[in-house]
Amino acid sequence: MTAHVDLEDEQTGHSAAAGCPITPVVDIVFSRWTTPILWQLNSHGRQRFNDLRDLVGGITAKVLTQRLRQLERDGLVTRTTYPEIPPRVEYEITDLGRSLSPVFAALVKWSDERLDHVLGSRAAYDASDRPMP
Repeated sequence: MTAHVDLEDEQTGHSAAAGCPITPVVDIVFSRWTTPILWQLNSHGRQRFNDLRDLVGGITAKVLTQRLRQLERDGLVTRTTYPEIPPRVEYEITDLGRSLSPVFAALVKWSDERLDHVLGSRAAYDASDRPMP
């Protein structure tokens, strides 16, 4: 019989038995289109909807609207409506959203240092007799 060991991360106090403690954050920040939206707002500042859609590239208006609403709900983006005709709406990253900058910077660094290794591993795997995952 194997004994159950409940591991706890000393820094966060999260239990390993409860699952991965970063899963909720990954679901919020790294869902499809969220990262590019936050990246562009952080890089370019306040943006109107169509300008942001152009910066992100490839995203539909419907999906951008959905993502922006979710980001606003999560407190990562603010929406400002100006009482003009036609109405002007701008989106801006919040301080909470901006606090993800070090996370994104770490991922850029990791990518710069290790992505070639991943691509090489993929090429070696694809050249082998193993079936594609």
